[in-house]
Amino acid sequence: MTVPPLPPSPPVSRANPPTARRDLTDAPLLVAARGGRPSRVPVWFMRQAGRSLPEYRALREGVSMLRACADPEMLAEITLQPVRRHGVDAAILFSDIVVPLHAAGVDIDIVPGTGPVVAAPVRTAEAVAALPSLDPAQVSPVTDGIGLLLERLGDTPLIGFAGAPFTLASYLIEGGPSRNHEHTKALMHAEPRLWHELAGRLADITLAFLRAQLDAGVDAVQLFDSWAGALSPKDYREFVLPHSAKVLAGVGEYGVPRIHFGVGTGELLTAMRDAGADVIGVDWRVPLDEAARRLALPDRPAPVVQGNLDPALLMASWPVIEAEVRRIVAEGRAAGGHIFNLGHGVLPETDPEVLTRVVELVHSL
Repeated sequence: MTVPPLPPSPPVSRANPPTARRDLTDAPLLVAARGGRPSRVPVWFMRQAGRSLPEYRALREGVSMLRACADPEMLAEITLQPVRRHGVDAAILFSDIVVPLHAAGVDIDIVPGTGPVVAAPVRTAEAVAALPSLDPAQVSPVTDGIGLLLERLGDTPLIGFAGAPFTLASYLIEGGPSRNHEHTKALMHAEPRLWHELAGRLADITLAFLRAQLDAGVDAVQLFDSWAGALSPKDYREFVLPHSAKVLAGVGEYGVPRIHFGVGTGELLTAMRDAGADVIGVDWRVPLDEAARRLALPDRPAPVVQGNLDPALLMASWPVIEAEVRRIVAEGRAAGGHIFNLGHGVLPETDPEVLTRVVELVHSL
């Protein structure tokens, strides 16, 4: 089936003039992301700002996730906590992939113990047509928080992020988290035009959210396609890749590194590369040297990868963790650049002291 042509990206609508980006030319994360030779292997952790930290739990007590994401001072403080504690090479903006949907007016909430829940699943042409667009002014608490962070981060890069169209669509169609994504896959195949209309609208929302963060001054961006691993390579290329490519191309003018990550995407690595990211995040299922081999192209520089310690192994003894970290760093040398990370997010039960030791070890290698 032929994929319908995508509409052009909407004109850039900016609530404020772009912030002058900090000069972080020698920051290890940015050097590695561009395929250079950093002074050390950079490391940060997905979900490093979160429930594994007692200071985070104390600050968030009695405060909902979406409220915390809409409080510039709280957003900035939570983002800074793991940088202070662990000495990581990047801060990741404290937010959630559904923040732009909520800000735009979609009736969605983050239910503790469940995740994002949509009041009315989006499964019809009428529901898709009713989806709002995102004005940058609607995420001003996020951009205000970025302004605070740029004053406090020193020479540590700040990574902005957003959810990719497929993962956002899955939440909207299913009504919440799903094991099988059955409604999503059924809509994709039974009503492909409707699917592409929905995914295109979500690509525009994602693009507006990332542009707002970039205009505020973030130094890199990561596009999370958390559930893309549920798809076959054929379905990914037909139904997902065009919309993720639209987002990644739409932020290309900023000249900052673009990271693309999904869970269980070992069979999709080359397709995710083709979407246009500068760095491909790899979960723990594929060794980094093998990922680099799959991603390589004969006429291109060696690929840059991010990952990929299994977050569950942080519960093991230190000798086990140390051996795994050393293995991953060694395998990462097969790529054109390597940013050490986990293969997914930090688990809430993780001992923060272990994360600090991992950072120290990676920096010593």
